[in-house]
Amino acid sequence: MDAPDLELIAKALNGDAESFEALIRTYSRTLFAVAFAVLQDAGEAEDVVQETFVRAWKKRSWMRDPAKFPAWLTTVARNRACDVLRRRRTVPLDADAPEIADTQAQRPDEHSAGEAMQANVHTALARLPEQHRTALTLRYLEGMDYTGIEQTMGLTNGALRGILGRALATMRKTLKTNVEAYE
Repeated sequence: MDAPDLELIAKALNGDAESFEALIRTYSRTLFAVAFAVLQDAGEAEDVVQETFVRAWKKRSWMRDPAKFPAWLTTVARNRACDVLRRRRTVPLDADAPEIADTQAQRPDEHSAGEAMQANVHTALARLPEQHRTALTLRYLEGMDYTGIEQTMGLTNGALRGILGRALATMRKTLKTNVEAYE
């Protein structure tokens, strides 16, 4: 993290509202990706992001090291998303995702191959462990670099690479099985 970012975070943590608004603009998208990776629901993820920033503002005096702020903020969002998920435990994580078997059973004229593959990718992603979904979402959907993801998720480079490797291998295996079913 460079000096201007640390300075902005330090100002925000000391109560500067404009600096905090800049942090909201900077981290909203990342926090949304983290919350969405857990919840698989855009509306709930947006609520989690808002609640995370409210909590961060109220608890800003607790944060002593501005360099740890991104990881702390991400942890708050992830924990809040997990709380929301626990509250709706009666609904499975991938309830909105079409079942693979349902997608395979559809006639080709009902959906294009692209729509079927997108549904399969969504289902495969939803079945990954939360940490794997988060890392994949940040890297491939949000386009974050490894350093940013490491700081955001509080991981070492080796741990992140291991998580991404395992997640991609699982996705490849799941999607390969689904593609072979179409042939």
